[in-house]
Amino acid sequence: MPLIKIRDLHFYRGDRAVFEGVNIDIYRGKITAIMGPSGTGKTTLLRLIGGQLRPDKGTIEVDGQDVHKLSHSELYELRKRMGMLFQSGALLTDITVFENVAFPLREHTKLSESMIRDLVILKLQAVGLRCARDLMPNELSGGMARRVALARAMTLDPMMIMYDEPFTGQDPISMGTLVNLIHKMNDAMGLTSIIVSHDVNETAEIADYIYLLSNGKVVEKGRPVQLKRSSSQWVQQFMQGLPDGPVPFHYPGLDFEDDLLNLEEQA
Repeated sequence: MPLIKIRDLHFYRGDRAVFEGVNIDIYRGKITAIMGPSGTGKTTLLRLIGGQLRPDKGTIEVDGQDVHKLSHSELYELRKRMGMLFQSGALLTDITVFENVAFPLREHTKLSESMIRDLVILKLQAVGLRCARDLMPNELSGGMARRVALARAMTLDPMMIMYDEPFTGQDPISMGTLVNLIHKMNDAMGLTSIIVSHDVNETAEIADYIYLLSNGKVVEKGRPVQLKRSSSQWVQQFMQGLPDGPVPFHYPGLDFEDDLLNLEEQA
């Protein structure tokens, strides 16, 4: 059974349709990628899953619960079981790495300080930053900050983690480290992972299933190897990063030669 079921999802910002009839299944224990061009609502989808936004039509069920029919307290409890890795990392800048990772435990549990310390050390060890626990966020590299944010997202042992553009702005070593960590953590902890990303190669390397979104709809879905063999020119352009194709290089308008002739006539 899917952990997350999205059915006939419609969402609008003013007159612009972000989603029109989207259906998505996120299966337990798998890594599912949500991909597509900029502005297609990928991050908006994560906010809808987390209950930060409400759809105009359709349903989103997480672990059998209709997210947008839950009371405030019920939604709060459900969110405790959802980890989130924000695109910026979103570390609290005035406290140490240790305290950033400890924050969810202090906020949501009544564990003793000794237990909190042990859990934080374990999570930081898992991301390779146990010995960086006394550093401040401004002393971390971009890749290190993402890894601390990942440790924090795992602190409450959630059933799922949502990753919003986890590879953006990372150097090749940091990117490779994050790809490896996401894959290993998903397997070791039995997580369900949702990755929103533009990085086709890195995401396809670890994703079990990919949904491609465009113009408010799911235009293609399948395993990475299936998408790479797709007969759709749009899918091929996106997966290969081609500069021209169904999404044209030139902004549509008057033919180039006609435009030049018009300019000469006006002169």
